[in-house]
Amino acid sequence: MRIAIREKGQEEFKGKNHNPVIIKYHASTSLKAKTDEIPWCSSFVNWVMQQAKIQGTNSAAAASWLNWGEQTTAKAGAITIIRNGAAANSSLTSSGNHVGFLVKETATHYELLGGNQSNMVRVTLFPKSSWTLRGYRWPKKSEEAV
Repeated sequence: MRIAIREKGQEEFKGKNHNPVIIKYHASTSLKAKTDEIPWCSSFVNWVMQQAKIQGTNSAAAASWLNWGEQTTAKAGAITIIRNGAAANSSLTSSGNHVGFLVKETATHYELLGGNQSNMVRVTLFPKSSWTLRGYRWPKKSEEAV
């Protein structure tokens, strides 16, 4: 979480230019996108894992995290995969899936620290009335940084 927190405020550039930091996030996936307009929530999570010396999914797809690591409960720092079909093909997600790091879960919201949340790295509340939990994931003991 410390690594992700340090990235808060990174945001997409308006116009033709692209934020080189977001391009760096994309470089941690097999997609290796060259623009900051491609949904980048999974790229951000992969980059954070890479910085922590933990193998990520190498995929720009948020749903790729569903089979990564091991299932866990709602705890701070858990990689959280949520879905909102109505959000598909938006600036947040092309599939309706989104991934980020759990800050906390309340009775009504998932609070996530993630990338591509209002086009930036930030903490966002996702209402349970429109976002469905797909899973909480945690690195397997053998994957955790030494």
